[in-house]
Amino acid sequence: MSQDVEIRIMDARLNTWGLPRYHSDGAAALDLHACLEAPVTISPDTAPVLISAGFALHMANPHIAALVLPRSGLGHRQGLVLGNLVGLIDSDYTGPIMVSAWNRGMSAVVLVPGDRFAQLMFVPVLRPVLRQVDAFSVASARGAGGFGSTG
Repeated sequence: MSQDVEIRIMDARLNTWGLPRYHSDGAAALDLHACLEAPVTISPDTAPVLISAGFALHMANPHIAALVLPRSGLGHRQGLVLGNLVGLIDSDYTGPIMVSAWNRGMSAVVLVPGDRFAQLMFVPVLRPVLRQVDAFSVASARGAGGFGSTG
């Protein structure tokens, strides 16, 4: 399934570093570059740092959204994750893509301008109409119990 998404470059260095792209034929997400003016050190147990991805998007389709996710290796080896765990970009948001980076690791993480530090994945969005009821039309075999567990 193909979907055109417009991208507006806001940091010309992306033309040198490379536009957001898939790094393999099976990649599910585009890598994002840290559009920083200078290296930044993110220490453990400090507030998240807001980092520009250097572009804006226009999806123009309410049935898709974009998720900003951490890169697996950076999260596992260095502790670099997202300050809000997962970033959600709605189809009608056209402002700059900003990423909240947080260090949950044991030592400082240094990002330099151009580092690939996060990833962007497009996902389908279902928009059901909520219908208020007094009781559900079909009973679930599981029922309402067992929060957080199936037994």
